[in-house]
Amino acid sequence: MTINIQSVHFDADKKLIDFINDKVKKLNTYYEGIITSEVTLKLDKNSNNENKIAEIKMNSKGHEFFAKKQCASFEEATDLSCDALKSQLKKHKEKIQSH
Repeated sequence: MTINIQSVHFDADKKLIDFINDKVKKLNTYYEGIITSEVTLKLDKNSNNENKIAEIKMNSKGHEFFAKKQCASFEEATDLSCDALKSQLKKHKEKIQSH
């Protein structure tokens, strides 16, 4: 699986990139058909503390999975996005196996 991480209007540090890579790689255990993953990190311009956005798009053969979360830290947003993707991947795998 190829993982592309893009940070918009800032540079993500190595620790954050490693954290995201580890999290996204673990999703492969729920569904092996993932070909590419694109992670986009953005800062929302609003004034509250929860201005960090993580968007994760995963592509498999004929299907796309997507999750977007906004939190106080990129790590938390990535965590929640991965949780959402985990349930999407599990449902998709069950659907495939039941056919």
